[in-house]
Amino acid sequence: MEEITVRRIEEKDNAAIARIIRKTLEEFGANHPGTVYYDDTTDALYGVFSETPRSVYFVAEQKGQVVGGGGIFPSPGLPYDTCELVKMYLLPQVRGLGLGKKFIQQCIAFAKEAGYKNIYIETMPELQQAMKTYEKFGFEYLKAPMGNTGHTGCSLWMLLRLRQSTSTS
Repeated sequence: MEEITVRRIEEKDNAAIARIIRKTLEEFGANHPGTVYYDDTTDALYGVFSETPRSVYFVAEQKGQVVGGGGIFPSPGLPYDTCELVKMYLLPQVRGLGLGKKFIQQCIAFAKEAGYKNIYIETMPELQQAMKTYEKFGFEYLKAPMGNTGHTGCSLWMLLRLRQSTSTS
């Protein structure tokens, strides 16, 4: 596997990550109205995340090319102690290499550092592989959405209750 580096989003990454998000949703037939596919902020993620306290967006880079991303965001209407795992998408050539797991681990670590107690996810049935990964991390299905994200095209909701670590390891 070619080395992949994960770093925080920079302004120059906006177009590449927007393309990845939209291509992935198209690939899985999940480019419905009411999803991030049609969200105006998808084209300006650097600004959204850099201007929002207690948020972070990571991108993965391989040979100088952005190949995926994912982040933590305090979505509107969520309780103060709950953030959302958002916009986590990977190009096909880097799926199955453990990058999704790495993103989730980094997002969980950030969420804990930022003082969150829960991580919320909105997703769609078309994204089965992602849901399996979330389940492995302990995300549990909810019966209804939380907050007011505006993503009415998402019909599955999950929540992870974070265990605060007591050690520094």
